Amino acid sequence: MKAILAMAIICLFDVVCSAEPLPRSAPEEQGISSEALLAYVDAADHKIDAMNSLMLVRHGHVVAEGWWAPYGAENRHMLYSLSKSFTSTAVGLAIAEGKLHLDDTVLSFFPEDAPDEVSSNLKAMRVRDLLSMSTGHHDETIKPFSFTSLEPQTKQFLAMPIAHKPGTHFVYNTPATYMCSAIVQKVTGEKVVDYLRPRLFEPLGIENPVWFESPQGVSLGGFGLNVRTEDIAKFGQLYLQKGQWQGKQLVPGAWVEAATTRQTSNGSNPDSDWEQGYGYQFWRCRHGFYRGDGAFGQFCIVMPEYDAVLAITSGVRDMGAVMALAWEHLLPAMQSSPLPANDAAQKKLASKLASLQLPPQTGAASSPLAAQVSGKTYQVNDDTGRIGSIKFDFGDGRATMTVGTASGPEQLECGNGVWQKSRATWIAGPDARAALAPDQAVGASGAWTSDDTYSVKLSLYETPFYLNMKCRFSGDEVVIDSEYNCSFGPTKQPQMTGKHR
Repeated sequence: MKAILAMAIICLFDVVCSAEPLPRSAPEEQGISSEALLAYVDAADHKIDAMNSLMLVRHGHVVAEGWWAPYGAENRHMLYSLSKSFTSTAVGLAIAEGKLHLDDTVLSFFPEDAPDEVSSNLKAMRVRDLLSMSTGHHDETIKPFSFTSLEPQTKQFLAMPIAHKPGTHFVYNTPATYMCSAIVQKVTGEKVVDYLRPRLFEPLGIENPVWFESPQGVSLGGFGLNVRTEDIAKFGQLYLQKGQWQGKQLVPGAWVEAATTRQTSNGSNPDSDWEQGYGYQFWRCRHGFYRGDGAFGQFCIVMPEYDAVLAITSGVRDMGAVMALAWEHLLPAMQSSPLPANDAAQKKLASKLASLQLPPQTGAASSPLAAQVSGKTYQVNDDTGRIGSIKFDFGDGRATMTVGTASGPEQLECGNGVWQKSRATWIAGPDARAALAPDQAVGASGAWTSDDTYSVKLSLYETPFYLNMKCRFSGDEVVIDSEYNCSFGPTKQPQMTGKHR
């Protein structure tokens, strides 16, 4: 790490903020056939349940990019634990500026939050242990940690039992990343999102990043960052270029090397992309790659041997399948020299990428029951308190769903065979981390799936989630069954009933 301290961080006044997009190129110019890319996109479209977006960068040029509607290039996406790699970058920059050291003890930053009895393991825990997920905790001791509690998260963390000597035992530990964020804020006086703004986000042209905070006003660190797909690709390209961007050294090359090198063992299965070692908030992958990743399939995959970066957002349960598909299709396709132009294949690829969409709700545009239930308001027994009532207005093949909330009614147009975009406060996603957003961007699509059942598919297109709602009408009642595509817990939601009075 002496090399990092010796390396001068660029003067912030010398950084030229550029919102320029990455350059685009025909795939063949960068040694990839459009036919191979089309086969990959087709496979991702058909084999992966909920792809949201992808962007492949080769030799610094975007050669393929696509968003599954209602997702779009302009939308920020919830990164979940891919946020950790950005927090790691903040730590590396703070070290390079002399604000802290890898071997500083964690306790030294928060002596006021120390428990009454300080164990030898707590005394020994260092910043490097936080970064490498080697704090010595057991998984079960981490689970009670609350990111929303009014009790300081730093105090919670220091109170957790530490079973192993720090540096000797790997356990994936999101609270440890929160501590990295809190330490950066303590030594710089800035939240990580603000600290990174002039040093990383602005030079890369990452506009208006959103990072959720704890009640104590600390960027959550281990999750909570929301940026666009191209922003993910730029971040990966920065690391591929050893921290250099447009002639400037934004992140010390020594830090890039240390953060993406195996710092601790996390298993020995040669066929698992989760057992190739762990760096400083970066996973090692098979094939000599490394990545930042987040729950339900948020990926920034850096492939140094191929001079390539793959950015993916998705809403899947099987993250390994997403990576395996990329290895299967992309690795054999990347050649060391340019290929002959193939205009016909390029047009087919461009057409496919432009037409991607999550499957909207299928079914009939109307039903014999539609006129009877249209305009009726049903009072709903929602245990969450988010939905007080629900009403559907049907007519001319159109449907409007009106949900009564504590702050007033909210309307969603439900497209028939298409996605209609809106925003809503009552649909938060299945995870408390997603609920940190004050409202959600929603794409709605609906259809009659039987004479008495109107089904609505709601895509929260700034998150990995979509919700299937089945509203079955009978007399003066409606029964609502809902299920999310993915979740940390049960995907099926409690059944709700509504009564027209």
